[in-house]
Amino acid sequence: MRAFDAIVLGLGAMGSAATYQLAKAGRAVLGIDRHAPPHTLGSSHGETRITRLACGEGAVYTQFVRRSHQIWRELESQTGRELLTENGLLVISGRGPRAANHEKPDFLKTTIEAAKIHEIAHEVLDGRTTKQRFAAFNVKDDDTIYFEPGAGFVRPEVCVSTQLEIARSLGAVIHTGEKVISFTPSATSVTVVTDKATYAAERLVLTAGPWLPTLLGGRLGDLFRITRQVLYWYRIDAPDNRAELYDPKHFPVFIWQLPAPQSIYGFPAINGPRGGVKIATEQYSQQSTAEGVDRTVTEEETRHMYDRYIGPFFSDLALPCVKSTVCLYTCVDQARFIIDFHPDSDRVIIASPCSGHGFKHSAGIGDALAQLVTDGKSQFDLASFRFN
Repeated sequence: MRAFDAIVLGLGAMGSAATYQLAKAGRAVLGIDRHAPPHTLGSSHGETRITRLACGEGAVYTQFVRRSHQIWRELESQTGRELLTENGLLVISGRGPRAANHEKPDFLKTTIEAAKIHEIAHEVLDGRTTKQRFAAFNVKDDDTIYFEPGAGFVRPEVCVSTQLEIARSLGAVIHTGEKVISFTPSATSVTVVTDKATYAAERLVLTAGPWLPTLLGGRLGDLFRITRQVLYWYRIDAPDNRAELYDPKHFPVFIWQLPAPQSIYGFPAINGPRGGVKIATEQYSQQSTAEGVDRTVTEEETRHMYDRYIGPFFSDLALPCVKSTVCLYTCVDQARFIIDFHPDSDRVIIASPCSGHGFKHSAGIGDALAQLVTDGKSQFDLASFRFN
């Protein structure tokens, strides 16, 4: 039985980043995943993820996304791949009660506050100015809009695969298609049993996302809620001079706080007009599991999404839906993260439940996890992300 400095269970957003950082630091690391990342069964797929320096979830998150941007730029320089596109962000809200984003009813306000605290370049616009600059958005004149030019989107599948490839080139051992049965910590190590072998390491990093409740079980597993989310791509039905309004040069990523029950968020047409514009909502009321989730998106769902959340706000988008996919959120209270040692053993580190807004932070969190493995502490402020 080969012993490692660290074993990482789950190689999606957080796991691939942690494996890469551990390998880069010269640690003997084994990464294990029951599937073959990047895949479409967890939370790290769908072509694009929003990244923003000012986080409406709280100013404490900016430390992760800033470090993530640095890491992705380093990886781009090293590989020649495109991971991060800075095409700007709009956060849109208006008069009257609005749907909460990640359990934050004042999401626009807290975004602006975070930008001021961290001195992030931004503008606060009215609806009329926004329509002049970003004509695709059917905002109201009295809406309030936050614009962050340094925000944009990352490509999750490319980020995951790039970090795993480089980790492997640096000596990391990557096992895919291998299911973890159990893990047992002792005073000096952790033993991991899979359906193929048994391994040992000084520390174990659990980054299994929606599979965490099953792995942890009991009181810890009950802390996490798995919710089904649907991502939609709608076609652009407009002449060329209008269609170009949806390309990345003219169409920022956006988060739009609508009246209840849900807000929407979306991206430019990164694959041209025929590839469609990706827009989604977020729901937290219906729970599921990683294995039992319904991955079929019905025509009724795509029609309802268009009628309620697309047509009224983007006049150039039309049915039928170009494509759709199901994604999973692993949620905890207050839509926060958990980055902490297991309550029963400091040999086990848990970092995965990122409540639907984690990918932008993942590269930085991977750095934090590598520090926890190596030093038992991190240079990042992790106080807000403990179990208690």
